[in-house]
Amino acid sequence: MSEISAGDAAATAAAAAAGWRRAGIAGAAIGVIAAGAAAGVAVERLTVGRGMRRRARLALDATGPYGSLRGLPGRATADDGTELYYEVDEVEPDGATGTAAGGAEPAGSGTRRRRLFGRKDPAQVTVVFSHGYCLSQDSWHFQRAALRGLVRTVHWDQRSHGRSERGRAQADGVTVGIDQLGRDLKAVIDAAAPEGRLVLVGHSMGGMTMMALADQFPALVRDRVAAVALVGTSSGKLGEVSFGLPVAGVNAVRRVLPGVLRALGSQAELVERGRRATADLFAGLIKRYSFGSRDVDPAVERFAERLIESTPIDVVAEFYPAFTEHDKSGALPAFRDMPVLILAGDKDLVTPSSHSETIADQLPDAELVIVPDGGHLVMLEHPETVTDRMADLLVRAGAVPPTANVGGHGSTAQQPGG
Repeated sequence: MSEISAGDAAATAAAAAAGWRRAGIAGAAIGVIAAGAAAGVAVERLTVGRGMRRRARLALDATGPYGSLRGLPGRATADDGTELYYEVDEVEPDGATGTAAGGAEPAGSGTRRRRLFGRKDPAQVTVVFSHGYCLSQDSWHFQRAALRGLVRTVHWDQRSHGRSERGRAQADGVTVGIDQLGRDLKAVIDAAAPEGRLVLVGHSMGGMTMMALADQFPALVRDRVAAVALVGTSSGKLGEVSFGLPVAGVNAVRRVLPGVLRALGSQAELVERGRRATADLFAGLIKRYSFGSRDVDPAVERFAERLIESTPIDVVAEFYPAFTEHDKSGALPAFRDMPVLILAGDKDLVTPSSHSETIADQLPDAELVIVPDGGHLVMLEHPETVTDRMADLLVRAGAVPPTANVGGHGSTAQQPGG
């Protein structure tokens, strides 16, 4: 027997919507989203008790290895003094990747590494992964696992996300601009990959960060970048995205949401308690805006929840204005003379695939891949497709040999210091 009735579930949904209404007219628009999520939550609560749901979440956290990969840690210092955390997965000269004490290597991997990297001094290429808004470096879990030992990779947490320090400029009330993120990426490259060729990979905000890097440091891109992958991202006009809402609703959101977020950010502790109290409703929203498929691995869904839940509401508020102001279409030509992968899910409600098509219009030689039933977190939802296309890009860039078996190579072993 469920511990909560349909009436209780409806009351919970109504209370959540009422809270948004008190924040302003954006509540009417946000209520459209909340209503859909709350309907699913109400049905679930009729059949599954709170204790069982809690146990299920704990079980998914325990059994899902997602986000468990660690590499060699390092820190870069941004131009405002913010410390940016990154990890490096190294490839030794003979191709053997370091492992933590007791870490097992994949069967047959030593032979494969000797075959692929038998030459004395392989060209050094570093793949730098930049994550999206409200995520962390761990959002690249599947791609990181697939590439470990094949190529040197750098995974970093954008300021105020993951293990990076809270932006010091933001402590003084300065909102974050995409240009700042581009300078942050430059600091990470200087610290973690000061020499050699680079492949830049970015998802959503991470792709915008790469565009800002190209805009401010064109010589770096010209001289060192061998290829780029832009996943579920946009070069501008994000203020026109409807997020699947009716026209009237999205217009209301655009007018007042920045102020609502600032108000919520000023009451961060109270809001965080509210997020925890309405965890089921929050999970429904995450699923709607993260995935396009009906059948997503529940452990992957839970992993996405954990990533997004870890971003404090005041950080959400600090970053949000940057997206409506973002316009880096003028930086895209910096990527023309290199292999480019542009990939998006066809059901992405956050950065619709039309934005990827717009980028492809300016980079006509790029490979454009629209993934069926793919949402915003397409690299978690359809990891095989994303990894396969990324592996092909790395081959074209000369970062891995054509004979490399990326799909069968991934290692979940820790690296020293991880």
